Amino acid sequence: MKQLTKAEEEIMQILWDLGEGNVATILEQMPEPKPAYNTVSTIVRILETKEFVGYKKQGRGHIYFPLVAKSDYSSASMSKMVNDYFNGSFKSMVSFFVKKKEMTAGELESILKEINKKDD
Repeated sequence: MKQLTKAEEEIMQILWDLGEGNVATILEQMPEPKPAYNTVSTIVRILETKEFVGYKKQGRGHIYFPLVAKSDYSSASMSKMVNDYFNGSFKSMVSFFVKKKEMTAGELESILKEINKKDD
């Protein structure tokens, strides 16, 4: 799966939340300072080319919607990160966050409980 730029990902997050929307609707959801309408329109067309976004005609405009599920993109992105930065080892990734004190023992315990549930 293709990786998205930060700007592309921001627009995808909005479309995943909304389900669908035109450029004006997407722009309304963006934080200040808002980019120009043409900028958002260009990014949406790039997402269309990358096959992340589809559209349906509505009047003279288009309503855009995600073609890729958020969970599918998240899974692919996490796998890429683990492979690129932790040699494919989830253990190394978790260990990294624990050492950086970005993960508490309670959070680690919660993760282990989730893993154990999947084994049942």
